Amino acid sequence: MAQAAGGADFRTRLQHLIPKIVLAPSLAMVLVFVYGFILFTIYLSFTDSRILPSFNLVGFENYVKLFKLSHWSIAITNLGVFAFLYISICTVIGLFLAIFLDQKIRGEGMLRPIYLYPMALSFIVTGTAWKWLLDPGIGIEHTMHLWGWESFAFDWIKNRDYAIYTVVLAAVWQTSGFVMAMFLAGLRGIDNEILKAAQMDGASNWNLYRRIILPQLRPAFLSAFVILSHLAVKSYDLVIALTGGGPGRATELPATFMYSYTFSRNQMGIGASSAVIMLMTIAAIMVPYLYAELREKK
Repeated sequence: MAQAAGGADFRTRLQHLIPKIVLAPSLAMVLVFVYGFILFTIYLSFTDSRILPSFNLVGFENYVKLFKLSHWSIAITNLGVFAFLYISICTVIGLFLAIFLDQKIRGEGMLRPIYLYPMALSFIVTGTAWKWLLDPGIGIEHTMHLWGWESFAFDWIKNRDYAIYTVVLAAVWQTSGFVMAMFLAGLRGIDNEILKAAQMDGASNWNLYRRIILPQLRPAFLSAFVILSHLAVKSYDLVIALTGGGPGRATELPATFMYSYTFSRNQMGIGASSAVIMLMTIAAIMVPYLYAELREKK
């Protein structure tokens, strides 16, 4: 009996240990290659590193230099324009598509994958495809000229004043379907009894959405804002594939600035400081959201 009990205890302990043993290598790699390198980047931002990492501390000198650079100011301004338009347009389009599909229309099962398909593509593929589409020599403008509309002009991708809007256009096309899915899930989670009661009380469709449906979509709005903000701040591959940061620096964003100064200009200290600023921006968005989520669960 004692041996049987001892064997059962060993098997029980082993069952509890196996998941930890299996997950331990992945956890160790995450700690080293994610959080370890984040801490290392923060450390490099306080050193005079150039081509290779240096361990000579210079305090906040890199941050002072960073905010004096006109290139960084351009990147921050472009990020403000891009993030505002990207988040706003994605939210509006996603909400309207979700409301449209929530009407139980025929063919909904076919439309949902069509709207969601762009999110399955990488940003590199999206940027390359839109670059071909918007290039005046081979894209929409060239096609219109072949069809006889010689006066048609659409050279935004080559125009310094409009190039940033082509990045917004491509990003919205890729992400709005994902936002639609989030809102659609929120709409399908609303209690129909509440809506029926409001309709019986004479509420119009406008008041139904304004006073009942949209307020209950607040978690979906917040989640969409957090995800889109995160994607906007770290946008790199889409910009590189679509415009390369040009023409000039018309589409320079903090992520492309960081790569340029770290690996092309050999200013690793300044590049690391810009990466830390990006990390702080994302943290300023994520931490309050996670804190609010934890408080709601309690």
